[in-house]
Amino acid sequence: SFANFEESSEEEPEPEPEPEKSEEEEEIPQPVKKGKNKKKNKGKKAAASFANFEESSEEDPEPEPEPEPEPEPEIENEDNEADEDDQSSDDGKKKKKKKDKKKKDKKKNDESLDDEEKAKKKAEKKARKAEKEAKKLAKAMAKLSTNDDEKKDGEDDGDVEDDEDGVFYGAPDDKAWTDKSHAIIESENKKDEGPDLSLTHDADGKKLSNKERKRRMKERDAALRKAEYEKSAALASAEGAQFACSQTAINENDPQWENSVDINVPSFNISAAGKVLFQDATLNIAHGRRYGLVGPNGRGKSTLLKMIASRDLILPPRVDFLYVEQEVVADNTPAVDAVLKADKTRWGLLEEEKLLSKAIDEGDEDMKKLDRLQEVYTELNSMNADAAEAKARRILYGLGFDVEMQTKPTKMFSGGWRMRISLARALFVEPTLLMLDEPTNHLDLNAVIWLEDYLTRWKNTLFVVSHDQDFLNSICDEILHIEDLKLISYKGDYDQFKNEQATRMKQQAKAWEKQEKRLRELKRKGQSKAKATEAVIKSKKREPGARSKKMHNDAVASGTAAAEITTLIKRPREYTVQLEFTEVAELSRPVMEVTNVHFRYSEKHPVIFDHIDFGIDMDSRICVVGPNGAGKSTLLKLLTGEVDASKGDVRRNPRLRMGIYNQHFVDRLPMEKTPVEHLRDRFQDEDYQSIRNRLGRYGLEGHAHEVIMRDLSGGQKARVVFVDLSLQRPHILLLDEPTNNLDIETIDALIEAINEFNGGIVVVSHDQRLIEHCECDLWVVEKQAVTKWSAGFDDYKATLLQEMEEKIGKENAIRQEKLA
Repeated sequence: SFANFEESSEEEPEPEPEPEKSEEEEEIPQPVKKGKNKKKNKGKKAAASFANFEESSEEDPEPEPEPEPEPEPEIENEDNEADEDDQSSDDGKKKKKKKDKKKKDKKKNDESLDDEEKAKKKAEKKARKAEKEAKKLAKAMAKLSTNDDEKKDGEDDGDVEDDEDGVFYGAPDDKAWTDKSHAIIESENKKDEGPDLSLTHDADGKKLSNKERKRRMKERDAALRKAEYEKSAALASAEGAQFACSQTAINENDPQWENSVDINVPSFNISAAGKVLFQDATLNIAHGRRYGLVGPNGRGKSTLLKMIASRDLILPPRVDFLYVEQEVVADNTPAVDAVLKADKTRWGLLEEEKLLSKAIDEGDEDMKKLDRLQEVYTELNSMNADAAEAKARRILYGLGFDVEMQTKPTKMFSGGWRMRISLARALFVEPTLLMLDEPTNHLDLNAVIWLEDYLTRWKNTLFVVSHDQDFLNSICDEILHIEDLKLISYKGDYDQFKNEQATRMKQQAKAWEKQEKRLRELKRKGQSKAKATEAVIKSKKREPGARSKKMHNDAVASGTAAAEITTLIKRPREYTVQLEFTEVAELSRPVMEVTNVHFRYSEKHPVIFDHIDFGIDMDSRICVVGPNGAGKSTLLKLLTGEVDASKGDVRRNPRLRMGIYNQHFVDRLPMEKTPVEHLRDRFQDEDYQSIRNRLGRYGLEGHAHEVIMRDLSGGQKARVVFVDLSLQRPHILLLDEPTNNLDIETIDALIEAINEFNGGIVVVSHDQRLIEHCECDLWVVEKQAVTKWSAGFDDYKATLLQEMEEKIGKENAIRQEKLA
């Protein structure tokens, strides 16, 4: 047998001299059919699988290769054992059979290995991807955790987690009141978003069919065209394209004009969207006086302020002005620092002082830096910089910010609160001309009372638009009223203006009657209408002397005076508004029932209501007051079902119709429709003329009935909403700050409509006139409760003033102790 083995080994020299052959021929021996070779077959299978693993590991680009020479001795031993077991058979024939079968098995194994290798490669790639994703996720989580730790270390113990989208003071939807056009608001709120996959995949991530994709493409193209129009409208509005402003020529080299702090515009014209707002109007504002600008909605009050702020209406260079229009940016700046930064000169000097002091402390002995540091100290002392922070905190406190809120970042405040910060910045800077557009819209009753007191001591020029009669009475020295495209000046406060206006109206009525009587006499004598008109105009004018006439003509030519307009006296018409709410059938009690209600917006927001109980019926007359953030608007949202109670129940009569008014409803009007189109779509039983009649009674001018909502002012859109409310025939009216967009005449009409309505009324308002003249019970929302104030509004107002004085006294005492 040993000799046979030697012969066979001599006949088969292939495996030894050919090391370059694939390992498959050496590692996968010929299987034997005999049953006694089971051990051999098992060994061969194991060797084959091991060889496959080696090949896959060689192809894998992992940095740790498997050792290759290890399996060879095992396979040789197994072959030797097989040869020893088959000593009785013909070794030469076996070897030939082995060769043939090896070749066949090699082909089969190669094919099977190709499939296996492909499957293994796919599995390995998936595994590698999963590992990479897991590593990335782990790194991201580690970064987040480290950032959170850093933030927590940097924050005070009382601060909450940093959340850019969190709103901690004010309701989440509390937005600042604004008179901007819809297009401007849309463009400012637009932000860049991620890739749009809605054209290829549905909400579940599945691919869309070609038909569905085409349909969505058409919808997207239509939306893009509309967005392009919105963008162009926004740009036109932002750039003032819909406004046209002109004024008399100005000699900019005139030293008297250059050094003036008074404003004197002999003649100016302003038009908006093709409508003339001011024509040959005169603007005279004396430095140090406080002016109130009043007039019906849509007559150009806010537009005049915007024209001054945009420098379209040119003022003397020494008149620095500030127009409070936008809320401060929501970022990490504390509220008190946001106010202090408004004084850019002081803030820049403080920053420079820090840099210079740091450099000198580190050993820099540059004499220029030492001299500059001394100059900075001198400038800071001259502007009394040390008292600036106390002044800023006093203003913020008066506007409703307690000591803790003053240190919170601005991003933790809602839009309404950030608007207060903007107002505080303006009061802190004290510009030569301060322009305020409806400042009380952002404030609660407490802050309105404080602001009245603060502005009565304002030393510079104040130009304010407001609908609050009590506010105007408290702060104004002079009233400018818009009449016949002109600005008419009335000395005194608002009440004096109303008395003088009534007298002026009577005089105009008499002059108009006299003029008409003279025209009729001339026509009876045979004169034509044109000649009669010319004769009446000449009779009204006193013929000037030659010298004065020449001087006037020269002034008109130079642009420093306006040409005289020769027209007849127009018939004076008193501006009146009539609001009414339709009478409704009575509902059975209870109409609304609030039982043991507990509410908060989220866990990071404070508790607003805790265990409140009350009922509302159709004979209820309720006026809700309280400090900002106490939950007045939230109470209405609970009643309407806009928010759900965290605990407890709010039950409503199933037949109840509620009429809801708030600023958000005004903003949700369809901007591409006219008032008539919108109301006819909503109430198809009403015909065209009845809608227009109702809009006219509610104070919307005839030309505005066919103007799209986008081009209407806030007050005009508010009238559309009130017409909508009246056509709904509600059983209970829920009004949230209804006076914000209305002029004074419309507020008076609203008071009458509320008093005459036979349904229930729940109104939230800071307007003192509405609170005093509506026959309503006073409900105070504060300290997580709703309580009825039986003593009346005057007592409540006196209590507020007393509490504010006590709080300010305590704060001053604490501050003095710290300074001591």
